[in-house]
Amino acid sequence: MVDGPGGIVILKPEGRLNMVAAPGIREAVASIVDSGRARVAVDLSGVEFIDSSGLGALISGLKTTRQAGGDLRIAGANEQVKLVLSLTNLERVLTPYDSVEIAYGDA
Repeated sequence: MVDGPGGIVILKPEGRLNMVAAPGIREAVASIVDSGRARVAVDLSGVEFIDSSGLGALISGLKTTRQAGGDLRIAGANEQVKLVLSLTNLERVLTPYDSVEIAYGDA
């Protein structure tokens, strides 16, 4: 977890975002929101693989941040992650940005 510009918190998971890693993402986002911040960027540049559990964690984080008046945005996704988002039609909800800086360009 890293503090970014404009009060944004940047999460940077590494490796595989699957059923093993998903609970950690959910807990991290909940902790961020509990600390009073609700703008989260998830930098996926270090994620080589995502499955339905990983997608579920991101959607859960999106819901948590939006309920707190914020947002969760994803950035740096590789082709596998983008393909999974496309196949599940989740790119409409979780738009993949090229970088964290672009994701919150309004910060």
